[in-house]
Amino acid sequence: QVQLVESGGGLVQAGGSLRLSCAASGRTASTYAMGWFRQVPGKEREFVAVLSRSGDTTAYADFVKGRFTISRDNAKNTVYLQMNSLKPEDTAVYYCAARSPRPFDVSVRSTRGYDYWGQGTQVTVSS
Repeated sequence: QVQLVESGGGLVQAGGSLRLSCAASGRTASTYAMGWFRQVPGKEREFVAVLSRSGDTTAYADFVKGRFTISRDNAKNTVYLQMNSLKPEDTAVYYCAARSPRPFDVSVRSTRGYDYWGQGTQVTVSS
C-alpha cells in the first residue's frame, strides 16, 4: 500500500503559479502511475494529469495543456504538479492518486483507474 499527502495549495491571483506536491510513503511512488484530479463542490472529480510509472509518458486534460506540468522526483518519493497561468476556473480541491501496475490506457483518465488517494489540497484562484 501507499499513503499520499498533498501540499502546496493556497490562494493565488489569476495568471499566477503554484506547485503542488504529493509525498508518497509506504511503497515507493515509482511503483505506481501517479495522477492528479480536481473537484469543486457539486461536481464530479475530474482528471487533470497523469504520469506513467516509468515517467516517460504523460497525459493531460485539454483544459490544462500548456499550463500544467506533472513530474516526479523518485529520490524524494514525490510527484509534482506545476500550475502556471492559473485561471479562476482552476479553483478546486486537488487530489493526487496512485494507480497500481496495469496497462497505461484510457482508464488513467478515470477515478476508477486509481487505487489510492490523498486527502486533497485547496487551490483558490482570484480574479
